[in-house]
Amino acid sequence: MSSAEPLAPGSRLGGFLIGDCVHQGAHARLYRVQCAESQADPGCALVLKQPRTDDGDAADLRRFEVEHQTLRVLSGPHVPRLLDAEDAAQPPWLVMEAIEGASLQQRLDQPALPAVEEVVGLGVALAQAVHGLHQQHGVHLGLRPDRVRLTNEGRVVLLGYGLSWHAHHPDLHAGLKGAEAGEAGWMAPEQLLGVRGDPRSDIFALGAILYQLLTHELPHGLPDSEAGLRQRLWREPPPPRRWRPEIPAWLQEVLLRCLAPEPAQRYPSAAHLAFDLRHPQQVRVTARSESLQPAPAWTQWRRWWRAQRLLHGAAPAVRPARVLSEVPIVLLAVPPEDTPTETLHALRRAALRVLGTRPGARLACVTVLVPTARGDSLAQRRQLAALQRWAQGLEGPGHQTSCHVLMAPDVATALLDWAQRNAVSDLVLGAGAVASEGVAVRVARQAACNVQLVRAAPGERLTG
Repeated sequence: MSSAEPLAPGSRLGGFLIGDCVHQGAHARLYRVQCAESQADPGCALVLKQPRTDDGDAADLRRFEVEHQTLRVLSGPHVPRLLDAEDAAQPPWLVMEAIEGASLQQRLDQPALPAVEEVVGLGVALAQAVHGLHQQHGVHLGLRPDRVRLTNEGRVVLLGYGLSWHAHHPDLHAGLKGAEAGEAGWMAPEQLLGVRGDPRSDIFALGAILYQLLTHELPHGLPDSEAGLRQRLWREPPPPRRWRPEIPAWLQEVLLRCLAPEPAQRYPSAAHLAFDLRHPQQVRVTARSESLQPAPAWTQWRRWWRAQRLLHGAAPAVRPARVLSEVPIVLLAVPPEDTPTETLHALRRAALRVLGTRPGARLACVTVLVPTARGDSLAQRRQLAALQRWAQGLEGPGHQTSCHVLMAPDVATALLDWAQRNAVSDLVLGAGAVASEGVAVRVARQAACNVQLVRAAPGERLTG
């Protein structure tokens, strides 16, 4: 293995002109680079990344190879664009888009705590970025504040894929356990046991980042021993309101759900997390939302006993990334009160079929009212009350139902925008039942999700 000596400014490598070294971390170096004259202009600033092999650590090369193979298959606004790479070189290198902007770590380095509203907004954007990664069959597994960049255009970009997992590639980190399996302050408990490929591990890290932004404290500290790391297998962190009492109870509920020791107790997808952050009035709060103390000793003892069996038994099987269609957010477009009961009954039955047997699915019942000259606020409240009455009984085991009334002059546009903002997977609406037949056709043609048009059968009656 050749030694990775620092590259000299002004030298050339693979058709790129080397500039200054802008970052020198434990695993790699980053250099500003420009394309040589023969290269086409990429339209963005570039950085070259090269693993540090000067200490003879093969893990650095493995991290680099994992990042390279992951960036080759990822795309979209939340991922840096890969321009070029050379695996055969000693040491190898890759060139990617330079993401201009501040990292979340730079925000944390400021002495003043950010406003709660700012953190909630960051949480929505970060959850959307993480969901975009999961939709492409990847799991980051190394999220931390310095790997989240906020661009000047407001884009959230995730960096540092050296520990990541992707369903379409062999897992080069298979069997990695303990401290090497993640980042100590943000790592999910199951990573310690060698479990990889679970998107809910990223949700734990996301919750740890938001907790840190709100309190300037890490939920489990920054342990430097295996024993300290293992405590997160059974211990809940101190409730964030203990550090900052003005944090709303609903937000504490959200954070503690993200940081649950068992993956099954967390949000089933980052889209569900973003939904709750956007709609705090819909968050189901429990006693822990107001608590200033961790879970009772008995609860933590049971978790400890279970964790001992996991630690001294066979590691849980590596599970593939959860198919996001198993935990969809379903939008049910419910027409206003004067809609025939046959149509409402058909919509109800269609929604229950879409939910099916998929635990964790979420149903959002949405009605769009067209604004009038006056009385819009009263009409909106009345419609919400009516919608909540109608939706009773739709919430089954493992499913959560919420109700929303929107005011918009264009019904189709309102439904399409709401579906996109909230990462809706399935949209159910009446054919000809929502304002006009044209609305259903427009939604069906333009929606980026699955659309089911429902028409009541002649003579169908409401029976439940």
